[in-house]
Amino acid sequence: MLHLTDGVWKNWSGSVSARPTHVHYPETESELRTVVENAEGTLRVAGAGHSFPPVAKSEKTFVSLERYTGLVDADAGARQVTVRAGTPLWRLTDALADHGLMLENMGDIDAQSIAGALSTGTHGTGTDFGVMATQAAGLRLITADGSILDLERGDDRFSHAQVSLGTLGVLSTVTLDVVDDYRLRERKRPVDIEDVLANLEEYREFRNFEFWWFPHTDTALVKTLEETDETGEPGRLDAIEERIENLAWEGINRVGRRLPRAAPSLNRITTGTFADSERVGPAKDIYPTTRDVRFNETEYGVPREDAAEVLRELRDVVESHDVLFPVEFRDVAGDSIPLSPATGRDSTFIAVHTYHRRPYESLVADSETVFDRFEGRPHWGKHHTKTAADLEGLYPEWEAFLDVRAELDPEGLFLNDHLRELFGC
Repeated sequence: MLHLTDGVWKNWSGSVSARPTHVHYPETESELRTVVENAEGTLRVAGAGHSFPPVAKSEKTFVSLERYTGLVDADAGARQVTVRAGTPLWRLTDALADHGLMLENMGDIDAQSIAGALSTGTHGTGTDFGVMATQAAGLRLITADGSILDLERGDDRFSHAQVSLGTLGVLSTVTLDVVDDYRLRERKRPVDIEDVLANLEEYREFRNFEFWWFPHTDTALVKTLEETDETGEPGRLDAIEERIENLAWEGINRVGRRLPRAAPSLNRITTGTFADSERVGPAKDIYPTTRDVRFNETEYGVPREDAAEVLRELRDVVESHDVLFPVEFRDVAGDSIPLSPATGRDSTFIAVHTYHRRPYESLVADSETVFDRFEGRPHWGKHHTKTAADLEGLYPEWEAFLDVRAELDPEGLFLNDHLRELFGC
């Protein structure tokens, strides 16, 4: 939801703020078109605020789609649904469950709007699964002049609109390919980081696999998911345990903020509490995790074959900043979406986090020196320092995307300062 305090909006981590002069809460497509047609200055749509850079920032026209949500149509036989763009992922998966359906894959945060998740290239993990935008079969877009543009797979501009950072227009509805509902068994266990890296191909045989390496230790917490017919539901005790873990992690990070040099000891204490765990439940309840402790994050996609070497090179960089937060490692299948960070190559996304009350800028810049050596591409919703000059050589269809953007929004209605720098406009 869009929260303004004394007229000021802040994103989830507090790294971006804006004081928009006009804020709109459309409830219908007609109202949304009217907002676009009458917009003054830059128009940006604010979702859940989970993007760390100023992708959504506007000091002029801010649009919240929190009242424009829900399923428009569900066809269980065709395994397709159409959903309003403001629908948060948790509400979408609940609605899908009512029809015996589910997303093929998703990440571990379900607070984002479906429009935001697609537009920034949000992803889960698994070698067979692409970014979430690959699940889109149709997009209904309101362009800068208020026109409606319906795009389907095969249309020339469809792939450009799948991941566009909201620069081609405002998404109104999204049609998604879905699958029959399914259940997952989640297993977590602590493993020596070098053992994990030495056996990546074995771990990658799981439906979903990821791990978190904790700086200043040799411990990685490995999570695997497999489909199962077993019964069981995540219980109230699971939620209580997750809440307690978040409270403890908040406390540890507050100590680490005041005593940075205590980071090695704090993380050794943290990893010393790890134990094997397992739970079973509907996929919609297993994918997401509770994230009460706020952070800032940079994440880059690198060629999958280079992932282990990238992580090894990152270790010294991350530890030199006394970081407590774990480094996350997830696989994503390649795709043909021009602005997807996984375009044209199977990728591994490696994410570096730090507590939101600590400086993050130098950590991001130093991490990028490693990612750059491997032609890393930044996640659009995570911190990075890249501009058009850096990016054009990393995306084979960069110029083609810029041409489509200029065609659909020649006056730059949907461009803020961050996006102008990003696209060289």
